[in-house]
Amino acid sequence: MNEHAQMRTGYSACPHDCPSTCALEVDIADGNTVTRLRGDREQTYTAGVICAKVARYAERLYHPDRLLKPMRRKGEKGTGEWQEMEWDDALDLVAEQFIRAAQTHGSETVWPYYFAGTMGLVQRDSIHRLRHAAKYSGQFDSICTNAAWTGIVLGTGLLAGPDPREMAKSDCVVIWGTNAVATQVNVMTHATRARKKRGAKIVVIDIYDNATAQQADMKLILRPGTDGALACAVMHVLFRDGLADRDYLERYTDDPAGLEAHLKTRDPVWASAITGLAAEEIEAFARLVGETPRTYLRLGYGFTRQRNGTVNMHAAMCIASVTGAWKHEGGGAFHNNGGIYGLNTAEVTGLGMRDDSVRYLDQSQIGRVLTGDPEALRHGPPVTALLIQNTNPVNVAPEQRLVRRGFAREDLFTFVHEQFMTETADMADVVLPATMFLEHDDIYKSGGNQHIVLGPKLVDPPEGPRPNLDVLNGLARRLGVDADPAFHKTANELIDNMLRASDRSDLATLEREHWLDCQPDFEMSHYLNGFNWPDGKFRFRPDWSGSPAPNRPPKSLGALGPYRDLPEFPDHFETIEETSDAFPFRLATSPARSFLNSTFSETPSSRKREGRPEVLVEPHDAEELGISDGDIVTLGNERGEVRLHAKVTEGLKQGVLISEGLWPNKSFLDGEGINVLTGADCIAPYGGAAFHDNHVWLRKTGN
Repeated sequence: MNEHAQMRTGYSACPHDCPSTCALEVDIADGNTVTRLRGDREQTYTAGVICAKVARYAERLYHPDRLLKPMRRKGEKGTGEWQEMEWDDALDLVAEQFIRAAQTHGSETVWPYYFAGTMGLVQRDSIHRLRHAAKYSGQFDSICTNAAWTGIVLGTGLLAGPDPREMAKSDCVVIWGTNAVATQVNVMTHATRARKKRGAKIVVIDIYDNATAQQADMKLILRPGTDGALACAVMHVLFRDGLADRDYLERYTDDPAGLEAHLKTRDPVWASAITGLAAEEIEAFARLVGETPRTYLRLGYGFTRQRNGTVNMHAAMCIASVTGAWKHEGGGAFHNNGGIYGLNTAEVTGLGMRDDSVRYLDQSQIGRVLTGDPEALRHGPPVTALLIQNTNPVNVAPEQRLVRRGFAREDLFTFVHEQFMTETADMADVVLPATMFLEHDDIYKSGGNQHIVLGPKLVDPPEGPRPNLDVLNGLARRLGVDADPAFHKTANELIDNMLRASDRSDLATLEREHWLDCQPDFEMSHYLNGFNWPDGKFRFRPDWSGSPAPNRPPKSLGALGPYRDLPEFPDHFETIEETSDAFPFRLATSPARSFLNSTFSETPSSRKREGRPEVLVEPHDAEELGISDGDIVTLGNERGEVRLHAKVTEGLKQGVLISEGLWPNKSFLDGEGINVLTGADCIAPYGGAAFHDNHVWLRKTGN
């Protein structure tokens, strides 16, 4: 770089699908060239630390393969033949196709499909305003959070918890079901501060010896889908050994006597047979938690991506109520703070235009929807037109063979607004280039901490890419559904209105301060004034299908999955995809450190660090099957087969396989990715996708 280049620093927020929502300092040269990103040192949760993949973001921003021109498909879908278009012509064509589809099948035939490629509240969620204005099919967002959020809220009544910065004041931090080193590095920042300053113990509970487990003082490596059994055995020991806080239980919980009676038979020996942990391991963990009042349970998403994930999350939450850890600074249980913000997004989403008679389709079942499954379509018209922003379902959605078959339909018109030619974009009819987060205005709220962070436009995009908001507003005008004034407002106008309507100050304040700290006071955060139920009691006996939840399915969908079979108290809910003679292994598709879902898989540095698609195989399993490190193997089940390389490694239970990272399908030996093997059946009671809950067979194969 020229030593005379003029430098300035801008402030933003990481937009990606991660609980941390890191506050960023961005170095910009000569007015418009991003050179470096780093964590904002003044924001007390980010504390100057961000993950390596976002620190290298300039590599993504200036990637030579970035989409810069609107394009229309020339040949057959997926062949990569494109013709450049002008922006107005492209939007005209999309509008014409949507109008034609609606005239033939009704407005519900168009499905705006989106998710978390950006977590910005304007650029992500404005798609709903177009959806509601045009009466297009609704989307039930089931692919990520439902099992976890439901499990939390059915205990506490609110998606909130102790200040995550309190991990640094804990004497024991339990990191359960999240590989924080790889997926939310700030958890490790505060946990390791507690270890250095207070001698705190770090406990990691996971299904393999990953990078986070390798930093633990105590690690429990258990079989996938058995976390509820572990939690029950821990609580059994707490009651048995006089480590339960009976005064707290009597004051703050609904049925401690019923829970204790239920747990009488759920001892460590019982749990050992289910989890694969030694009974002694469970006893030691229970004693540590029971004898350490300042125990902070940091609960992740990973262990909820099982068919029993909601029950598992609720069971893990219950431990803090048995010990009374909520009473203490640095104690309690935390998963997500989404319930603290109270942001009024009605203008952005067009909530006032929503018609409850319009059907909702399950996001996770896009393969079934696009291949005409009557149940998935809710017995309505076929989907013949798609608008896709912020997601890559041909790679990330379950039941990949169905998804691919659906996208290949010649009677399906697909419009994708994207930054790169993803595998979804490659199946589209029209692809338009999208801006990246430093090139447009937005606002973000964190799940993993307590901040609202502004993400202003810091640099101009290259000629070509446009923000999501501009595309949606342009389509609304062409479709004749832009009567709502919000379709004619800028992102900053929408942000300012949102903040004012929510009593969260205003845009000018946020521009000056960069973020807002929204953490409630200690008593509220720790539920010392009672949990968020009319009687103030934590629910050991949840009303599984009758209680509110942050993302409860609409009435037209009702409760989902085998909800009638859910247990009365915390338990091991035997509904996972168990092994059998035909399918002797359990497969989990865990995150990779250098990818974030399918994002960053296009950057050379991330790909180099990850190497190639592999499956981790336990050495005894490998020996029994004659598999050596680096061999090509095939995984299969009733949904399909995938070929990739084996990596023989210690650190997981026999009968368990791990495939890290969401590699593009084309990176696999046969061009089909790991989600060929994942199912789309619903997690009870409010839906969700069980990405880590797959039974498979494994065999060595030739080249």
